[in-house]
Amino acid sequence: MRLSILLFDGFTSLDAIGGYEVLSRIRGIDTEFVGAHRRGVVAADTRRLGVLAWRDFADVSATDILYVPGGPGAFELERDEAFLAKIRELDATSTWTVGICNGVGLLAAAGVLAGHSATTNWFYRDRLAAYGVPFVAERYHRSGKYVTGAGVSASIDAALYLASLIAGEKVAKMLQLGIEYY
Repeated sequence: MRLSILLFDGFTSLDAIGGYEVLSRIRGIDTEFVGAHRRGVVAADTRRLGVLAWRDFADVSATDILYVPGGPGAFELERDEAFLAKIRELDATSTWTVGICNGVGLLAAAGVLAGHSATTNWFYRDRLAAYGVPFVAERYHRSGKYVTGAGVSASIDAALYLASLIAGEKVAKMLQLGIEYY
């Protein structure tokens, strides 16, 4: 099963890495970081941390788990039709699509959350509603194949929830214990 974590300049590192630390540890998960605009180091929002994207959008046409973090860089991408088209393309092939913080807004801007409810960071809830997606005040939320997380550290909660759906509650609890997340 392939987990594709999208990266873009200005992503929030814990949005991406929290989910990575949980989901990449599930047996059979092949994890990749995919750069929106290029392969190579993609700068997080602090500009003091980067994550290496081994693949870029041109290299990926399908995935099992599409994972979209948020961050300040996401706001500009809400109007980037090429980026949104790639989200739609990958979402069409995914079994699960995950959005964290205002990465949920990227899913909404792409139109893939139409007919679904979602959670997001508290600061983004009105903007999510403006896309026609009802906001749910929860740490993480599932609507169909969409799992959304509130913000930043909620990436871990959302990933543990998804891990329980993919690998079972026992595996999810072992992962939670392994990362010492209470």
